[in-house]
Amino acid sequence: MSGWKENGLFSHSRRGGWRRRGVLAAALASVVLGCGDATAPEPVPNGQIVFTSIRERYMRIWVAKTDGTGQTPLTIEGQTNLEPSWTPDGSGIVFTSWRDGNPDIYLMSADGSNPRPVTRDSANDRSGRLSPDGRRVVFVSERTGDPDIWVIGVDGSNPVNITRSPASFDVDPDWSPDGSRILFASDREGGQVFSLWTMAPDGSGLARLPVEGGARSPSWSPDGSRIVFTSSRDIGDAEIYVMRADGSGQTNLSRIAGVDELPRWSPDGGYVLFSTKREGNSEIYAMRADGSDPVNITRNPRWDAMAAWRP
Repeated sequence: MSGWKENGLFSHSRRGGWRRRGVLAAALASVVLGCGDATAPEPVPNGQIVFTSIRERYMRIWVAKTDGTGQTPLTIEGQTNLEPSWTPDGSGIVFTSWRDGNPDIYLMSADGSNPRPVTRDSANDRSGRLSPDGRRVVFVSERTGDPDIWVIGVDGSNPVNITRSPASFDVDPDWSPDGSRILFASDREGGQVFSLWTMAPDGSGLARLPVEGGARSPSWSPDGSRIVFTSSRDIGDAEIYVMRADGSGQTNLSRIAGVDELPRWSPDGGYVLFSTKREGNSEIYAMRADGSDPVNITRNPRWDAMAAWRP
């Protein structure tokens, strides 16, 4: 499946990303409501996260402090908004919105005000990330059929397909901290198994990282030395892994049954945010960069995922 459908909520597809479904019950059929509260010997450092949550019917974008307090919606009920990420200076949020009938990339201020579109296309555009210099957005688009990685000016100018690979699914892009490389997942080697790749922002210099057993949702550490990603290679469900930027030293950080996915770094590289279903429903957790001291931040009996730590 490569197209998105707008008839309700979203589910996650192994190949195509986030897709809408019929009603809340269908989208959350695998979620067990109610959860415990994980604690850690040391509290998570003060900060703020942005994340996606379903508290009523629609996916909305919320913010919270890293201790779980101050949970506040930034988008309204009745619109589907998801996949938030911060601008490099923390003053704004890039996100995917369905408000105009199909998914497009939007930018808004950190308090949810002044939303404006970056893309305006009838195809499905999603998973936007602003470049470190604030000038370009990398995103996934299905404008040419299957998902490809595109780059566009933050003002919506000059959209360019930089993977140009119609036979594969290219997804989950992330910028290197210096803006010189783009990291992404692709099944271009066949078998519907995703591996991790890097390339220059113009699509040149394509290089495969030595990650085997399937990998998704990669994220570069703030200093560029490490990459976290999701893989199901070991215990049969998705786990969070870390490795050096060259692919060496791969280590399972989460090591607990229950889907752990969508990792993102803290600004100092000392923690990793991730989404997990280890307690039944999807929650936002933080753990130290070595996998220790996992803490449940959201502690909410509904669906929370897709988190990013404010710079």
